[in-house]
Parts: sequence; structure tokens; C-alpha cells
Amino acid sequence: MKGLKIAVIGAGSTYTPELINGFIKRKNELPVDSFFMMDIDEEKLEIVGNMAERMLNANSLSSKVIKTNSLKAALDNTDFVIAQIRVGKLDARIKDEKIPLKYGMIGQETTGIGGFMKGMRTIPVLMEIAGLMKEYCPEAWLINFSNPSGMLAEAVLNNTETKMIGLCNVPINMIKSVQPITNGFSDVTIDYVGLNHLSWITGIHCDGENLLPKKLTEVDTSGKLKNIPNSDFDIDLLKAINAYPCGYLTYYYYKERQLKHLLKEEKSRGEVCKEIEKELLQMYQNPELKEKPPMLDKRGGAMYSEAAVSLISAIYNDKNEIHVVNTKNNGALDFMDRNDVIEISCTVNKNGIVPIQPKGPVNEHIKGMMRMIKTYEKHAVKAGLYGDYNEAVKALLIHPLANDYNQIKGALDELMEAHRDYLPQFYR
Repeated sequence: MKGLKIAVIGAGSTYTPELINGFIKRKNELPVDSFFMMDIDEEKLEIVGNMAERMLNANSLSSKVIKTNSLKAALDNTDFVIAQIRVGKLDARIKDEKIPLKYGMIGQETTGIGGFMKGMRTIPVLMEIAGLMKEYCPEAWLINFSNPSGMLAEAVLNNTETKMIGLCNVPINMIKSVQPITNGFSDVTIDYVGLNHLSWITGIHCDGENLLPKKLTEVDTSGKLKNIPNSDFDIDLLKAINAYPCGYLTYYYYKERQLKHLLKEEKSRGEVCKEIEKELLQMYQNPELKEKPPMLDKRGGAMYSEAAVSLISAIYNDKNEIHVVNTKNNGALDFMDRNDVIEISCTVNKNGIVPIQPKGPVNEHIKGMMRMIKTYEKHAVKAGLYGDYNEAVKALLIHPLANDYNQIKGALDELMEAHRDYLPQFYR
């Protein structure tokens, strides 16, 4: 049987050992012949590629590791393409985080005006990858972890024929966090509804009963939810929205608190990540290191490999498993357009992705939030595809984390100038 060829685009990322760890865990399910590690940063690629090779060898896997800076070589006749790109590297992220603060706006990697700029830099590159896939590996699946994952899936799935799945580690962690509620039940369905980084668990159906409303009011002596660890939301808020939100919704529900916190921080999250990355790359150069170091968990991305590799296995082995991914709605949510990319539970097998209609109703608050941010994403995608400045302004005027026109224009113009080298569609 022919072994699989896996292309990892952005393989110089310090996350890559996490990904390789996932393939090691599933070595009996996925016969990988070769990993084509592609990155434009040759120094990082050499370090991380060598680390990946040691990990595979230490676990008796004969998979070859081929390091390349050529997209075409990586994509040629590949079976799965994993994209984890960061256009402009962490320095660009830091600008996305810090410049908006000058204009009274939250600067964040994946949402608001910071996430918008990351989308503008990334859309052209991901579209290039999709175009080359059509030529070099038309049957391959594109598994994209690059942020903002939902916006990128909206762009690729509605403007190419690429078999693309947008992926994030938030859903798998959210579902894991509510598992204490489901223990002891035989028939369990979790309703997961939203967009990427704008999502909610709206129902936990156990043996025919939705337990979520009751569990959202059960608190321990500290006032936290009894059954859901690490919840930073007020109990009254949870009762009001009647759903369990993903962590990124703290930026929406507690905007002022988050802005004050960011303004007080000595370093942005990007600056912290840059320090962690430097330390990790030093560790990866140790020839004795042959397993993912615990420090990698500080970088974020917990359960990243579980989400990505389990999804690939579900497709390759025709498992008919349920995974939460970013894909076209196709009628699963009647309040969204069929072509809207949503983040939702799906049945996954060799034929692809089928969104699952939630068991319970979706309330009007969630519907309104989803429609508002989807409209923002559609304008943002047009801006990213065509370099349309007016579409950029229209997008940001809709987003609740942006402010009024003058502040938006000031921050947008400064950010675009700061990222000029990575915005070819705007600066032809």
C-alpha cells in the first residue's frame, strides 16, 4: 500500500513537534511515507526539521523528513496539506497587538482590527497555496490551522475548488472541559455552534435531556461553575445567554476590562511568544532531545496535534467520526446562508465533511452575533482578495471591537503602512 505524503507548510514553526507527536501517537492508523517540511525561514526549518526527524526515529517510524523552501516540491502529489503559516512572523503579530492600543482598540492576534490585519496578510498566501494545489495535488485535503481560521476558510472555500477544512484547538478543548457533565451517560450529544473564535456550546444532551441550563447555574464556593473548569464568565452572564461561550468571547463580553488589561501589560502576548519561541528553538538544537518538551505547552495550541491528526485519520480511515471544524453551512443552520463558513460539529469520513444540525434551538443572541461577525468576515475577505480599502473600512465599521470611523481609519492606515511589504494586493 502506498504510504501517505504529508506536506507541512510553515514547518519551521515551533508547533511542529506537537504535530509530529500526533502522528507518532497514530502511527498504526496513518502509514506516512514522507513529511515534506516547507518554510521560507531556512534556519528555523533546519532546526525544527531535525527535531522532527529525531522524534520519528526515536519512535521507530521510518517516515522520511524532506526539508524544502519550495511550495511546488512540498505540494507535488501530496495527500494532506497542513498549513500553519504566519506571514510577517511574530514581529507582525506584535504590531497587530500594539498599534490598535494607541487608538483605544483591543489589539489581538485573531479578532478585531489585529485579526483583520493578519487576515489581510494571510489571504493572498493561502490563495496561492490553494491555486498550486489545484495544479499539483487536486485530490489533496488542505487542513488549515493558520489564523484567522474562519476568515481564511471563508475566502478559500468560496473562491476555489480546494477541499479545505479550517481547524482550531478551541473546540476540542471546550468539549473536553464539559466532559465531567457527561460522565455516566450513554447517549451524549454536544451542540457546538458558532464561527471561529466566536462559538458557544448551546446544549449538552445526555440520555435525552439537555443538562446545560441547569449546569450553568451550579457554582462552587468560589462562585465558579462546578462542572466546567477555568470558566472566566460571570454566572449571571451565562444564565442570560443560556450557553457556554469560548474564551475569545471575553473580548466581546468584557471589552473594557480586556482593553485595560492590555494597556497595563508590559509586553504583548506576541512579545512573550517571541521569547518562548527563542528558548524552544535553542532546546530543539539539543541532539539528545527526542520528544516534545513540556515548555511547548506555554506557547499555546494545547491539543493542536489531537485536533489535526485525528481529523486526518477520520478522513483517511473513513471513520464517520464527529469533529468540530470550519466548513460551509450547507443548511445545517437555517439562520445562516448555505455558503457561510461556520464552526460546527460535523460527520467526517473519506467523502468529506457533513455539518450536523444542532439538537436544540439556537437563541437570538447567538444568531445575531454570528450574523454580524459573518458580515464583517465577508467584507474582510473582499478586502483581502482584491486589495479594496473601502471593503476594509466597511468590515471594521461592523466589528464590535473596533471604534468609530476616525479611530478605525487612523489605526488601519498605520497598520497597513507597517505591513506594506506583506500586502501586495493593496500596494500593487
